[in-house]
Amino acid sequence: MLWTDLLAALALVLVIEGLLPFANPGGWRRMVLMVARMDDRTLRFVGLSSIIVGLALLTLVRMFV
Repeated sequence: MLWTDLLAALALVLVIEGLLPFANPGGWRRMVLMVARMDDRTLRFVGLSSIIVGLALLTLVRMFV
């Protein structure tokens, strides 16, 4: 993996993370408040699920491209 790949991935994360607050700031604010009320166990589960799905998607992309 090249450093340019890592920087490109980080840039895409920033773009994707910025889409929702740009398109719907009120909905984004409500979502953030809802996440803030979640307990730690639920947040950890969501984070772990996101990691697993991301790694699976990355593996699929690397296998077929």
